[in-house]
This record gives sequence, structure tokens and C-alpha cells, in this order.
Amino acid sequence: MESNYEKRYYEAKERVKELKDFYIHLIVYVLVIGFLAVINFGFSNTNYPWFLWPAAGWGIGIAFQAASVFRINPFFDKRWEEKKVQQYLQEEEEKEVQQRWE
Repeated sequence: MESNYEKRYYEAKERVKELKDFYIHLIVYVLVIGFLAVINFGFSNTNYPWFLWPAAGWGIGIAFQAASVFRINPFFDKRWEEKKVQQYLQEEEEKEVQQRWE
């Protein structure tokens, strides 16, 4: 069985990996969208900013990843998860007790 320190170490290591992956994703996003903007305004005959469409779509994905990495979730946070786990455990326990009496 793992010690408490080892468990916390692996959780911290996983958080660092998630953060690193997010920053890499963000850098790639900025570079690619910047490249698309240069193509849009430098080599295109139109002044329509079409690069904003992929920027918006990909940006939504980046925003969700940021919310996950930085634990920004007003609806389904850790307290909500723990509350649901306890609720399901209690329901299962009540079912077992009721089955014993039947």
C-alpha cells in the first residue's frame, strides 16, 4: 500500500504534467493563430478576418482545458464529487439493509 506522501507526490506530479501540457497547447494555439492571421492579412485578397473562426473554436477548447487545469469549475468541483460519492454509498448501504430485512 502506498504511503500518503507517495500518493500526494504522484498527484502533484500529475498536476504538473497537466499544467505543462496546457502551456504547450496555449503556445501552439498562439503560434498557429498568429500564422493564420499573417496569412489572412498578408497573402489574402480580402480584408475579412476569417482567422477569427478557427481562433474562436480552438479558443473554446483552450478555455475548457484551462478550467480543468486550474480547477475552475463552479458546478462540478471536488466537493460536489465527494458529496455524490457519499450519496451513492449511502444509497447502496440502504439497499443492503433493506435486502437483509426482506
